[in-house]
Amino acid sequence: MFPGVQHLQNVHPLVVHFPLAFLLGAALLYVAAWWVNSDRFAHTAWVMLVLGALSLAGAVATGLYAEQGVMLALSVRDHLLKPHKTCMLATLAICTLLTVWAVVARPFPKQGRWLFLSLFLVMIGVMTVGADFGGRMVYDYNAGGTACHQPIHFTK
Repeated sequence: MFPGVQHLQNVHPLVVHFPLAFLLGAALLYVAAWWVNSDRFAHTAWVMLVLGALSLAGAVATGLYAEQGVMLALSVRDHLLKPHKTCMLATLAICTLLTVWAVVARPFPKQGRWLFLSLFLVMIGVMTVGADFGGRMVYDYNAGGTACHQPIHFTK
């Protein structure tokens, strides 16, 4: 039914885009809610944060499950997979903190709002760096696919 999926070694590439979209959208909506003082934007941002946290947990879980089975040279594992994993686990930790904070002070914390937004921006930055490492593994070294001969060794 989906011929492109036949080349995948695992389902991780199918789920990684959801947290990227939800969390980036939540960040933009939280900033907009603060900027225009909108409860509607804040509530939508809260929903997107919760969906982003859930989808991030799924992406991290599938990534951890796929880690041992993905065909990568040891050099690629050292230079790209390890920092990707570190960044995404840090993203999950920050996201969990922000989500619990937002659930307790639903939908947008009134106290510590600057800290909340600052942590959110840090999380987006760490997630972006981690996604870049993941993208390099996929597009430069064919991680997760069988379209090219494996393993491809790391080069700068």
